[in-house]
Formats: sequence, C-alpha cells, structure tokens
Amino acid sequence: MKLHADRAEGVNIINAYTNESISINGQPHVGSVIVPPTGTPVAWGPASLEDLTEAHFAQLVALQPEVVIFGSGTRLRFAPPALLGALMKARIGIETMDTPAACRTYNILVGEGRRVVAALLTTT
Repeated sequence: MKLHADRAEGVNIINAYTNESISINGQPHVGSVIVPPTGTPVAWGPASLEDLTEAHFAQLVALQPEVVIFGSGTRLRFAPPALLGALMKARIGIETMDTPAACRTYNILVGEGRRVVAALLTTT
C-alpha cells in the first residue's frame, strides 16, 4: 500500500509497505527496520517475532524516543514482556500493532513532531 504524506525537511516518512519491504523517504528497505524520526533508518536484526531478544529492544533505547511503535508483522502479535525491560527502565512507552498500522501511526506521530521510533518486522 502506498502512503502519501507531506515530508517535513529532514524527517523520515514511510511512503509504502509490503510484506517484504518498507519504503522510507522513497528508498525501499527489505526486511525488518528501525525508523528514527531523523537520520538513517537501520536494518533491524530480527526476521520474526520469535527471533526477538532483549538486545533488540535495548538497541532502541539509545535513540531516546518518547515512544516506540512496534510493528509485529502482517498480524498483531505482542513481544514477550520479559524482552521489554530496557524500554521500561528508560521510561520509554511502547505501542504494538501490525506493521501496516504501525507505519501509518509512525507517520502521524512524527508529523506532529513527536520523538517516535518505529521498530518494524515485515513478516508474520
């Protein structure tokens, strides 16, 4: 699905997504990806929910967001709470939704100037 949003200067916007890739600022990224509000999107290690570890969520803390939008793939699935310790310790909120909804929500929040990071899985 293609998304159409105005792009504020220097802000990362998700333009489109499929089950295999996510287009950020017009550049396709195959596989899981971390999308910060500014700067370069980063390939994210886990290929699926079962591959997630505490270290994957600890990686997000360094970006210092106020909230992480976690896209769990093509369907809504929650990460095990035991993996979220680093985010909770840093008092960073996390919202879980399927990846298409996470892409849309990220765009809304970043467009409002929020310090949001999207952590997106592209598979189930």
